[in-house]
Amino acid sequence: MELRIDRQALVPVVQQIVDALVCWLHCNEVAPGARLPPVRQIARINLLSQSCVVEACERLVVKGVLESRQGAGFVVATPTLAAQVRQDDLCFQGAEPKSGQLCELQLGCGGLPESWRETDDLIYAIRQVSRTDMTGLFNYSTPLGLPALREQILKRLKPLEIDVEDSRIMTTAGASQGLDLIVRTLFKPGDYAVVESPGYPLLFDLLRLHGISLLEVPRTPHGPDVAVLEQLLQKHRPRGLFINSFHHNPTGGSLVPVVAQRVLQLAKKHGVLLIEDDVYADLHSGTGVRLAALDDSVIYVGSYSKTLSSSLRVGFVVASAEVIARLAEVKMISSMGASRFCEAVLACLLGNGAYRKLLKRQRQRLSSDRQAALQLLEDAEWEVFGKPAAGLFIWARSRWLEGAEVRAQAQRHGVALSSATAFSPLGDPCDWLRINVACACDKRARAFFQATAPNRPQSF
Repeated sequence: MELRIDRQALVPVVQQIVDALVCWLHCNEVAPGARLPPVRQIARINLLSQSCVVEACERLVVKGVLESRQGAGFVVATPTLAAQVRQDDLCFQGAEPKSGQLCELQLGCGGLPESWRETDDLIYAIRQVSRTDMTGLFNYSTPLGLPALREQILKRLKPLEIDVEDSRIMTTAGASQGLDLIVRTLFKPGDYAVVESPGYPLLFDLLRLHGISLLEVPRTPHGPDVAVLEQLLQKHRPRGLFINSFHHNPTGGSLVPVVAQRVLQLAKKHGVLLIEDDVYADLHSGTGVRLAALDDSVIYVGSYSKTLSSSLRVGFVVASAEVIARLAEVKMISSMGASRFCEAVLACLLGNGAYRKLLKRQRQRLSSDRQAALQLLEDAEWEVFGKPAAGLFIWARSRWLEGAEVRAQAQRHGVALSSATAFSPLGDPCDWLRINVACACDKRARAFFQATAPNRPQSF
């Protein structure tokens, strides 16, 4: 079993072993119950330490891919309910709901894969808070959130030219809770809301849950189509507009200044609430314009889940003091606040500089993988929407194959694609696919793209 470990790569060796073992199991269609080659043999063939191989196998045991049996080493596990739950979770991220196998590469997923997550600094912060902050272990947070964390958020906003007082910041259990509180508090059933198309599937579901009617405005590489937006505002007089400013999900595009200014003009003219969803802000290292930096009335939503940990569930909302007071009241009624412990852990990571260093590594790695992914798509002659310069996503489609053929090739190569309908507010199918940059350079993704290129032999 040759795993082809690259010791110069940014990916830790143990994680490379995990990914390579999963790929080997899938490519060889290894049946449940089959025994893995002995750890000593895998280590010897690939010039690895046995401890690294054992750790990788133990991680796959936790994932439900392998089982450890006395006297038999590691064997392939039988699919379990946990595996199905895992696949169901992916559907909420915009992945194709009809899953194949647990070992599929989730090319269309909505966040960083587990192989990109770093644990050392997070473990240190958890231990630090556990030792020094007993209040954080047992008590609720304050209505607006932990003061130490809000102070760090203020520092984070200054480079974005969003200059606010701490009374205008409220922490939330992720951006999802922030959006939910905004819809609950500021909208009522029967209101219209403008959303971008393609756009964020869970936002569409949230608005429908609260009885809000959706109006779709096409998303261009530079932001929403302002001509269509103007028509919608004139005709329907919606309550609000939800917009991704940077590294839009799913297209990867970012708002340009001229479009931002026009959006603000239209919103002011028609009395529309502007909700700026900027959860991918930390993946952006260059300059750029935020709506909240140009107008104090914009409601700004941020998050740390996309970069640090989805499990910590820490986000925040920036709005006027009056709006924040209303949101905080609903927050306390509905959930008794966010997790003080999670907020303390994040404040520790922000305060000691660990989070800043993590972002630097993630940006560098994403930049390298994005260039490689764009080259793969160019070689396969795919059409790319806007060619994003940063962020997590590329929006692309094959010029030569129909959608069904592309999905058939993906299945043959062990690749799970994004849903054909999730990104449309009306559920309309399309052949554009969300490509997660962090997954696009995997061997399975490379083989898939090559199989979709013109004048290439197809896999059967």
